[in-house]
Amino acid sequence: MLKKGVRHTSHTEVNTSNTAIMLGSGEMEVFATPAMVALMENAAMNAVAPFLPEGCTTVGAKIDTSHIKPSGIGQHITAEAELIEIDGRKLTFKVSASDGVCTIGEGTHVRYIVDHTKFLSKL
Repeated sequence: MLKKGVRHTSHTEVNTSNTAIMLGSGEMEVFATPAMVALMENAAMNAVAPFLPEGCTTVGAKIDTSHIKPSGIGQHITAEAELIEIDGRKLTFKVSASDGVCTIGEGTHVRYIVDHTKFLSKL
């Protein structure tokens, strides 16, 4: 059963494919903010996936984050999401990212539960 407090942690390593220069979000070879956001979203998605009805998934709708510290090539990054609010189909998560030493980013993320087939039919 879906309930507040469920968590998930997602992992990645900083490499040339997820740097700011490669993703076009900056000019330096550091972990890109879009990559951090994607890792946070992945953690939120995976936190609730086991509790969803058959044929349902979640989609990201809003994220409010701060990227507060750079991370270089080779650093291991973890993102954690905790479900803090359930309002019908709307799910709100507390999200954070760490380089193993300190927090590199934090914020909140909203996802909605959707029926996979119905959602894709709107394309």
